[in-house]
Amino acid sequence: MRPESGGAPHSGGRRRPGPTRLDFVLLGLLAAGLAYVAWRVHALGGTAWEWHVLGQYLLREDGRPGLLLQGVFTTIRLTCWSAVIALFLGVWAGMARTSPSLYLRLVGGTYVELCRNMPPLVLVFLCYFFLADQIAPAIGLQSALRTAPEWVKATAGVLIGRIDQVDAFVTAAFTLGLYEGAYVAEIVRGGVSSVGAGQWEAGRALGFPRPQLLLFIIMPQAVRNMIPPLAGQIISTIKDSAIVSVISIQELTFQGMQLMATTYLTMEVWTCVALLYFILTFSCSLAAGRLEQRLRRRYTV
Repeated sequence: MRPESGGAPHSGGRRRPGPTRLDFVLLGLLAAGLAYVAWRVHALGGTAWEWHVLGQYLLREDGRPGLLLQGVFTTIRLTCWSAVIALFLGVWAGMARTSPSLYLRLVGGTYVELCRNMPPLVLVFLCYFFLADQIAPAIGLQSALRTAPEWVKATAGVLIGRIDQVDAFVTAAFTLGLYEGAYVAEIVRGGVSSVGAGQWEAGRALGFPRPQLLLFIIMPQAVRNMIPPLAGQIISTIKDSAIVSVISIQELTFQGMQLMATTYLTMEVWTCVALLYFILTFSCSLAAGRLEQRLRRRYTV
């Protein structure tokens, strides 16, 4: 069943207005303000900038990644695994909240409300001291990887990171996925609710049972509405990953703190860390925008 279309031209065919003089004036004022702040910080510090020192912590002389770049890779791994867990839990909870079953609605609502109304730092500590100390040793994943063949260790190093931190990494990824999944659930619920009642009635009239109705008619239309908020939630996952630095996961924020304690280059280190986070989040934003435009051109008549 094709999505409903209206007679109004879609936004993909509209021509966006170009920049005006006011835009250039505001950009100039912003650049001047940033330059003034940088000058004041330099004047109050009384020491010269040492940006060149950070080069070796991004890329070593032998071509291997430095501390900061290692932190970026760990942040990417953590975000990917957390996003997969969040999507799985979020889709399940979101569909449960739209289910005609009262039991499923209560279970989905309980999960969403518990996770959304709990500080993420508290959730990290709860999961870390319970999962990492009680459940993870019983599973024995870290011990199994230590005695695994070399190719298994190499694969685990790419997908998870350091073997001696597998239990803590898995706990951190699950905790972030659990927390972000509550917000994904609301996105899914809103996307499903945004599909017009006529689509549901048409599917029932054609004899579709509810699972097939959701899979073939409702979800393809709902996904288009969910892409922008889902992209924003993935970006939030990248930023929220800094929380797990408190349990010694060597992601970008943790490496920044370690480097600052070693070099005392506070401004240089945290400016570099902020730029690396911006590169990660802005790349995701651009990719989501491109995907949204492609879907709009494909499905809008």
